Amino acid sequence: MPLGYIDIERRLEQVPDTALIQLVYVSNATLKTRLNSTITTHIEKQANGYNKQHGITGILCYSNGQFLQCIEGNKLEIVALVHKIFTDKRHNDFKIPLVQRIDKRMFSDWRMRLLFLERWLWSLATKEQATSLSSYLPFTPHNWSAERTGNFLQSIEVFATQPYVNTAGVSDNTFGNMCRHFIGPHQAFLVIQSVLLLLTISACIFFWL
Repeated sequence: MPLGYIDIERRLEQVPDTALIQLVYVSNATLKTRLNSTITTHIEKQANGYNKQHGITGILCYSNGQFLQCIEGNKLEIVALVHKIFTDKRHNDFKIPLVQRIDKRMFSDWRMRLLFLERWLWSLATKEQATSLSSYLPFTPHNWSAERTGNFLQSIEVFATQPYVNTAGVSDNTFGNMCRHFIGPHQAFLVIQSVLLLLTISACIFFWL
């Protein structure tokens, strides 16, 4: 369990169990999760049923294998849900940049909204309403302070509609993740092999000329 989770109950010790709490966590998707183009939709469907039953609202943001989720509800429900989330094997490297008592919810829709933070997956309408997100891209929430995390939530709170997501694009992104995971650790080898291949082709052409 991440250190941030161990600290939650201490930080909320003086807060009544029925008080309204907002908590934000960030995590990294596992390789298996990154290669599954339907994983975010599956998580969203799972969350919707659970959240409505337990009075929880929020938003789930995703880009290039990184999650940021904001959840809101009473203290007991939030603590129970965080424990459930952090034992989920689909992601790891958890961090809690923000947990606080609030007077009202930022995300009052009972559905757990899903936001893909990759411009090339967005519709034109989404791009027009998402200009305020430029300073948060590329999406690296693990490096954000509590203040920056709070400012980010304010930026996405005003979205009039849920961003359009191109399903084919998500699949392409999944393929891109797979390529990146293969190519990343072998970049030097692949560059050397490419250079040798070019030299071999050039030598063959020179020989036949």
